[in-house]
Parts: sequence; structure tokens; C-alpha cells
Amino acid sequence: MSDMVPEVLNAALDSLFTAKEPGQQEYQGVDGLLYCRNCHTPVQCRVKLWGRDKIVPCLCRCQQEAMAEKKRQDELVERKRKIRQLKATGIQEKHILEWNFGVAEDNKDIQMAKRYVEQWKKVKAENLGLLLWGDVGTGKSFVAACIANALLDQGIPVLMMNFSKILNQMGAMYSEERYRYIASFSNYSLLILDDLGIERSTEYALEQVYAVIDEWYKSGLPVIITTNLKIAEIRNPQDVAYARFTALTADGVESWWLTWWIS
Repeated sequence: MSDMVPEVLNAALDSLFTAKEPGQQEYQGVDGLLYCRNCHTPVQCRVKLWGRDKIVPCLCRCQQEAMAEKKRQDELVERKRKIRQLKATGIQEKHILEWNFGVAEDNKDIQMAKRYVEQWKKVKAENLGLLLWGDVGTGKSFVAACIANALLDQGIPVLMMNFSKILNQMGAMYSEERYRYIASFSNYSLLILDDLGIERSTEYALEQVYAVIDEWYKSGLPVIITTNLKIAEIRNPQDVAYARFTALTADGVESWWLTWWIS
């Protein structure tokens, strides 16, 4: 019975791969195989199955190129879809999506931000955060957003949120919900927290911000923070509640943050 298997398969293959007449876009070569009239490469090839030569279909060069191009286009469409999704979840304020290097003045702040993006692999590997500090209206959020959008365009997950929005969302949550909310930030490769300092009005608000920073610090991923506070205020807080938070950030300023004054 087993001896009949190759014969049965050969018969099936013979019926499947019988020689055919050239199609409109094909011609028969001197080797008996069909060729593509466009690229002049074979659309048939010979293979040996169970000791017998079979002529089977194959892809000519232009068919292979067409398939490769389709794959490239499909991957491009999927990449664009992924980036749109990343931007929708990572930046909730639509106007911030327009803040990018393409519309930025090429000053020292933007040059620094570009270097941060260019060296992203090193930044992530070494957990190099960035503290952008300066007076109100000097463009700290804009610089941070340029970094965010540049990385998002590369398909890198970034979350940029204002401290006040985080506090508003956490204010309506139970403690377990707040924990899951903070833990969800680790789905992103970079966290950008905008406007540090607005939470100083209440000890409760400060505790929540401390929890966010502390959890992120433990994740070993970089964070960018913008603030109107001076470095001296961060290192030498005037109130006890804020001192607990700056115990973390002041250490970070020395060891794992790059500080940059936006003027």
C-alpha cells in the first residue's frame, strides 16, 4: 500500500502541473519553461519530486517585486495606523500635535531637544530624563511636545500629560483605581509631565504627584518634566509636604536627569 503513495501523488501532481500554453503575457523559452514577457524571467521551474521532474509555477521577477511592494505598502499603512493610535492615546490635547520640529525656530532649546531624540536609544538605555525649567511662557511645553511628536512619529509610545489633568482624573478614583491608573503609564517608553508646581496648593494633590513620579522612577524609564519652579525651590522646599516630593526630584536632578533652562 505504501508503495502506491508516490504513484498516487505523482499522478495528482501530473494533473495539477501539466504543461500549459503561454498566456498573453508569457512566452515559451528554449528550455520548455514559460517566461514573463515583461521581465523575461521564468514563471515556471522544474523540481524533482519522488524521483521525477515536475514543472511547477513560480514567481517571475516582476511578480516578486510587486509582492514585495505590496508588503511594503501594507507595512506602511499599518505603521501609520499604529502612529495615529499612539498619538490619540499619548497626546489628548489636539493642538499639541501641531507642536513639532517642523514649525520650531532652530534655537539652542530645539537643538537640545533634537539631540535628545537622535540619541533616544542611549537615552532609554541609560534612563536619562529631562527637567525643563524656566519662567512662564518661555516655551517649555512646546519643546517637550516637539520631543514627544518626533518620537511618536518613529512609533515610540510617549505619554504627555499636564499635572492638573492627572490630578483631576485621579481625584474621581478609588485607591485601587488610582494604582492601576499610575501603573498604566508604564505602557509608554517615555512619560512627559507638564507644569510641575501647580499641585502645591494641597497636600493631597502633592501626594498623588509624588506617587506618579515615584512609580515611574521605579520603572527605570525616562521622564521629562517641565516646571516654572527654580532649581533652588526644588532642592530647598519651604513646606514639609513638598519636601517629601523634592527628596526624589532633587536626587534625580543630580543623578538621572538632564536639566535645561528655557529662557
